[in-house]
Amino acid sequence: MKKILFLCTGNSCRSQMAEGWANQLHKGNISAFSAGTEPAGEVNKYAILAMSEAGIDISNHRSKHLDEFKDIEFDLVITVCDNAREKCPLYWGKTKKIHKSFEDPFVLAKDSRSDEEVLNHYRRIRDELKEFVSFLS
Repeated sequence: MKKILFLCTGNSCRSQMAEGWANQLHKGNISAFSAGTEPAGEVNKYAILAMSEAGIDISNHRSKHLDEFKDIEFDLVITVCDNAREKCPLYWGKTKKIHKSFEDPFVLAKDSRSDEEVLNHYRRIRDELKEFVSFLS
């Protein structure tokens, strides 16, 4: 089974959603994990809600520092934000690394006037992540 790590800054949203999609869409072929360069401490409630609408429960996930995974040999490390790409450690050795930046729904939603408006940003990023993750194998 291929091991993939999704990496972002806070490990509260984008990398968590990508992990959820990968484990759901590629069950039995991919074992996905997520981490952050500066973990936020908890998974964003809107990310949890957006994923639950798609039938994926990430409510039991927690925000983790990438150091928790330093002894695991990954087949692929995917950075999903520019900040994480810049801070991605070199110790991944021969692990293949790719970068695909996704907008931060937290930032996009900062001027939103309702929970529904906020959630729409999270839904869009959720769907973009699904499309990206669906092509992994």
